[in-house]
Amino acid sequence: MQLTDHKVRELRSQFPALARQANGREAVFLDGPAGTQVPSSVIDAIGHYLKTCNANCHGAFDTSVESDRLLDSAHQGVADFLGATDKDCIAFGPNMTTMTLALSRAIGRSWKQGDEMVLSGLEHDANFTPWMLAAEDAGATVRIADVHADDCTLNIDDLQSKINERTRLVAVGCASNASGSVNPVAEICSMAREVGALSFLDAVHYAPHDLIDVERFGCDFLACSAYKFFGPHVGILYGRRELLESIVPYKLRPSPNELPGRWMTGTQNHECIMGTLAAVDYIAQLGKDLQATATNRRDSLIAAYSAIRAYERELCDVLLDGLAEIDAIKVWGITDPSNRANRLPTVSVTHSRMSPKQLAKRLNDAGIFAWHGNYYALPLTERIGVEPDGMVRLGLVHYNTREEVEYLLSVLAAI
Repeated sequence: MQLTDHKVRELRSQFPALARQANGREAVFLDGPAGTQVPSSVIDAIGHYLKTCNANCHGAFDTSVESDRLLDSAHQGVADFLGATDKDCIAFGPNMTTMTLALSRAIGRSWKQGDEMVLSGLEHDANFTPWMLAAEDAGATVRIADVHADDCTLNIDDLQSKINERTRLVAVGCASNASGSVNPVAEICSMAREVGALSFLDAVHYAPHDLIDVERFGCDFLACSAYKFFGPHVGILYGRRELLESIVPYKLRPSPNELPGRWMTGTQNHECIMGTLAAVDYIAQLGKDLQATATNRRDSLIAAYSAIRAYERELCDVLLDGLAEIDAIKVWGITDPSNRANRLPTVSVTHSRMSPKQLAKRLNDAGIFAWHGNYYALPLTERIGVEPDGMVRLGLVHYNTREEVEYLLSVLAAI
């Protein structure tokens, strides 16, 4: 059950954007951590909704009834994607940041002076500042777990030392969107649970690379964004039913009190919610192609991510081994071969003679698209001292190829 070169070429043919030409060849898209490209099935699903049943919710007429049925199927599809048993525990919104701000504001109403929140120095700011602001409003204290600057990983011992009987929330990312470091989130959620604290996971960067399983993680809340896993710009929030029903959200009076509408403020982006379901089904179809015995969507997703994980690790090994041969390049993150299983194929680098922006422009001249800056991972970039310029992020996903990685390495070596 492997992703072969032939299968990857077949998958690439489903992504119209990957045919773009740059520098006399197909462009190399390494910008996935800021938003992956999408397959035609996602584009088609968005168009199909708009063409056939573009209506608001809960009407008595045909198109509204059909729209409600389709949207309900999207809640089920995303529940399968996250490993949740209750589709009504899935809420959609504009993006992960907006939904986290809304949740933090609602939860924060119960906090008081003397309460403590534990955050991580490895975070995207969307899983940092919302909790800081809510704690400030409540007069609560925020404690920040340190990172190991040498390999940009979370200091788990320091995190554990900061969790105590006063802790009300522990918020961490499943993986860093800057260094690719993966956190032991099941262990961290268990630490929170032992002291009666809530746990919140940011799975935005993790979602295209590995299987999300909210039951195995043991989290109280988890958020991610569909545009990071081959879908459109839609945010997703999961929460345990008893919490979503008991915490009072900021919402309008006529809006539903029942799940999932309780946490979905305003009219949603229905067409892109259907595109989100198509993105889930694209990944599931990959798993079904690789393991014909998969009998349902969740089993197909498990098979898909098993293959994606193995394929991306091979690509990442080629990239890291090649970067180690280029003296001017410094990798920020795990490079030790014995520890690479604890990272994703997201590699941030700096150049000894060029600014990140200059290096990104040189890569663009060669037809390679990669981000520079801090990618909103401000707690980390401040900690490791790369502000204000940041780094250049080389983000691989399963539609990238070994040929592209080798081309990237040849360009960097020539620079």
